[in-house]
Amino acid sequence: MSATTAQRLIRVGHSPDPDDAFMFHALANDKIPTGDLKFVHELVDIETLNRRALTGELEVTAVSLHAYSYLLDKYALLPTGCSMGDKYGPMVVARKPLKVEHLPDLKLAVPGTLTTAFLTLKLLFESIGAQDKLTYDVVPFDEIIPAVASGKYDAGLIIHEGQLTFQNQGLHLVTDLGVWWHERTGLPLPLGGNVVRKDLGAETMREVSRLIKQSIQYALDHREEALQYALTYARDMDVGLADKFVGMYVNEWTLDYGERGRAAIRKLLGEAHRAGVIPSPVELEFVE
Repeated sequence: MSATTAQRLIRVGHSPDPDDAFMFHALANDKIPTGDLKFVHELVDIETLNRRALTGELEVTAVSLHAYSYLLDKYALLPTGCSMGDKYGPMVVARKPLKVEHLPDLKLAVPGTLTTAFLTLKLLFESIGAQDKLTYDVVPFDEIIPAVASGKYDAGLIIHEGQLTFQNQGLHLVTDLGVWWHERTGLPLPLGGNVVRKDLGAETMREVSRLIKQSIQYALDHREEALQYALTYARDMDVGLADKFVGMYVNEWTLDYGERGRAAIRKLLGEAHRAGVIPSPVELEFVE
């Protein structure tokens, strides 16, 4: 590309947490050439990204797979960038030991109604015959653990690195939704993915897909370097814990969903439609 050729702006939205920072390190810090495309990163919480995606604001964005079910007219799924909970995932935690059966009597803090964590929580409530008894407030994801620890809420639905640090606040695990989902289906729990706006055109969509995969591969190949960048987004985590968290959500699933990962998405969104959590059946559309 010549110095005078204008680059096409691609705004990328993702969460300010270690796994997304690790994944996008190469693109954010000019570690790989991007040719005719210029990537600008916007870091905000996942529920905000979900809401912005409803209006097609960003060219590329991380979204919850729950939110994706409402975006089919605007966005296609990229085959890379998946966050998959393989026998682990979002958790419900409480100040005192509780059983799942106690939850319908309590008020929960949740990180957003378009998150996959919330969708899975609704499926859990349906499984115990309490689908109409979920009482909650939406709370920013990084404020849920303090809100539960202080007694403001009886329990909370936690995502991101809080899954590894909630014990530090004296909280108790009620259920791990990734474990519950695997016991129910034998499949991993697909939580989030990257999507690209369809109006960019097929060629640009494929190039975006290629570059994001290259960025993820760069991070995996230069793990220590990418981890140092990711640490700047790691709240209350030392390097060992951050490395563990990144490994949970940036791995072989992240390079490509594969057939099992795609089957997991179809199963989750199919169950959600059956249960009335999402209004319409979802036909997955990937950038190939």
